[in-house]
Amino acid sequence: MKQTQAVGIDLGTTYSCIAWLNEHGHPVTIPNQEGELATPSVVFFDEHEPIVGTEALRNAIARPERVVQNAKRHMGNVDKFWRIGTNRYNPVQISGLILRKLIAAAQEQIGEISEAVVTVPAQFSDAQRHATVMAGHSAGLEKVEVINEPVAAALCHVLGNEGLAFTELAVDQQLLVYDLGGGTLDLAIVSYSSDQVRVVASDGDLELGGLDWTQVLVDIAAERFLMDFNEDPRQDPYSHQFLALEAEQAKRSLSVRPRAAVTVQHEGDRRTYQIEQEEFEHIGRSLLKRSNAITRRILADNDFGWAHVDVVLTTGGSSRMPMVRESLKKLSGRTLNSSLSPDQSIAHGAAYYAGMLLSNQEYTRTIFNSQASSRLSKIQQQSVNARGLGILVRDTETGNRVPHYLIPPNTALPTARTHVFGTVVAQQTKVHIRIVESGAGPGKPHSILGDCLITDLPTDLSEGSEVEVTISYDAQARVHVSARELKSGKSAETEIIRQENMSGQLQQEVDEASNVGQTVQAVTKSEPEKAETHSQDAESLAGPNDSVSDEWATVSAGLSEFSEFADPADSAEQPVLLCNSCGTVLSLKGRCSRCNSSPAGRKRHTGTKKKPARRPTASKPGMAGTAPAKRKRKKTAARKTAARKTAGKTAGKTTQKKRSPEDDFWDLVD
Repeated sequence: MKQTQAVGIDLGTTYSCIAWLNEHGHPVTIPNQEGELATPSVVFFDEHEPIVGTEALRNAIARPERVVQNAKRHMGNVDKFWRIGTNRYNPVQISGLILRKLIAAAQEQIGEISEAVVTVPAQFSDAQRHATVMAGHSAGLEKVEVINEPVAAALCHVLGNEGLAFTELAVDQQLLVYDLGGGTLDLAIVSYSSDQVRVVASDGDLELGGLDWTQVLVDIAAERFLMDFNEDPRQDPYSHQFLALEAEQAKRSLSVRPRAAVTVQHEGDRRTYQIEQEEFEHIGRSLLKRSNAITRRILADNDFGWAHVDVVLTTGGSSRMPMVRESLKKLSGRTLNSSLSPDQSIAHGAAYYAGMLLSNQEYTRTIFNSQASSRLSKIQQQSVNARGLGILVRDTETGNRVPHYLIPPNTALPTARTHVFGTVVAQQTKVHIRIVESGAGPGKPHSILGDCLITDLPTDLSEGSEVEVTISYDAQARVHVSARELKSGKSAETEIIRQENMSGQLQQEVDEASNVGQTVQAVTKSEPEKAETHSQDAESLAGPNDSVSDEWATVSAGLSEFSEFADPADSAEQPVLLCNSCGTVLSLKGRCSRCNSSPAGRKRHTGTKKKPARRPTASKPGMAGTAPAKRKRKKTAARKTAARKTAGKTAGKTTQKKRSPEDDFWDLVD
């Protein structure tokens, strides 16, 4: 029987940390080789030898061209790389080097480590999660699990803080986790009891973190220097790097003092500027507005009021800034819970999750005593997906391809949606479907996750043979696709071709494909006990004489124009939305020309979450959920209704704003 350790790693944008659970089930942070509990996520290449951590940070000023920082902000971007000498390094390789240092230090103290839990922002896409797992493998780990950072913080709070490690909660509680790290902002609404931690909703911003507040100080000092010497230190990599490190130290100082000094040196000139906390807060107010907007959004989108939040839990190093704390305190109207270590709590929560996984594996012998093992095995954790998951469909009005999401954001994980497709030609052995994820927040474009090739279907299938396809998120929000041919019951091999592998895979398929296009289109409704039917998409593979580039151009642009109720047989390569009842092509707004109705079988509230139970609260003026507030909302709603009726009578026919395809989808969901 294999013995292993419960190890959790916070792979951060600016600093990283590793922890493990001791035999009592308590998390312990493991210092690196230099004795530091937090390791700078910086890599310096001394010739061909990579150096990670504080020593790399020291070399950032002298040799910035050989230093890589903030690689996490580029995870999942296959086009990003850093050229060091004659070599190129991508974000996965850089992150792997950081993880390798952490693991090497830990192995010197606790023994061999073959598996670990690594944290990721809740808004990370499947590609970014996959890149994180690959970084773990490149660091020598055999098995890598991922957990969302705010969920890790919640586990740390529930299991380790306030003496809750081995006690029973009297009542269920709900908390808002506010995690502001060096590179990202993560929010989560978490409901927890004695034996369960359940995420209700998550939100965040992958481009809002302590780095952005540091940049504010860089700009303040640089603008002053520019006025004094008519030279901009940001234009020189050496001067800019020196200034960035100075600004980072000043930001930390301003968290505890009313002013801090920032030294700028450039082109032989050197000057030190005093920056007041008030000035810092004034210029950085736009960042606070973004943070507050996201906080309001996660509550509003999930029908939550502050009266339904028992605890506001802050973590992440950047949450120490007074302006952030005061803004969040004013917004929530309550005292913040800052009992968690901003730098170590995420790693501790990941270690708890590793312990939970190990305690439920019969084949694994852990170091935990019976009490710790029993407690960890009882805890259940459930998260949600941050991004919608679906497929591309054809807009019959414009001919363009648009995303149609089968699994909406904030759906409890794990989850799956099953749909039945029909083959278009006889003897079809493969189908080709494009999978997409919604953007990381409102207004952000969707991303193509990859193409799913369903292969090895029986060779004697007739036209219209049914193939059942299931798209799912697992507990770690990773995407899986499976398929089954219903007539024979044979399971088909499936594969998600990620963007970095698409060109090569498509060329391989081009070489293997026959002149018969491998295409599918939706023909029947999905399983009634699962999701409602949404539109399906499929694409043909290029013929043997077609180029890969032409294939992609065709896929992206669409082949022909359709009227509102066009016959899909006119272009079998361009699937469209179909009615569940009669199979007629639907308009993009979901109207059926034959049934004259919305798509049959589609529920008005498909995929939405159960609203949290309303608990009685004391009637405080202005508090959401109280009697005075409810009466006020009813009066306001009545006035708005009256105003709309009046406007309708006087305005007559009103020109409505053109709606996007995603607007129509969310109307169906909401």
